[in-house]
Amino acid sequence: MGILLKPVAQTKELRPVLHEPQLDTILMVEKAILDAEDYPSSTELWKSLPRKVQYQTFKRILTYLEASGKIAFNKGKIIYTGANNPKLQALIKSSIRVR
Repeated sequence: MGILLKPVAQTKELRPVLHEPQLDTILMVEKAILDAEDYPSSTELWKSLPRKVQYQTFKRILTYLEASGKIAFNKGKIIYTGANNPKLQALIKSSIRVR
């Protein structure tokens, strides 16, 4: 009789972090979000990265960017909300001021 182990997703346990992402990897993901023509989903963004990144590391980077207020998620899409977002700046310039 063997030991039965449940998958991590069903037990809601957190996996141990093997390592922290390097700064150049975080910047690469951030640049990929900024350079995207449309708002990408997590999977689309991960597949479009110029360098291979483990999915666990990629998700950790997204968690960090969301916690720092640089990105937000809307209906499964990633929206860059950082200060240097050209799409956001264009939207603000074209908007009507409400008093």
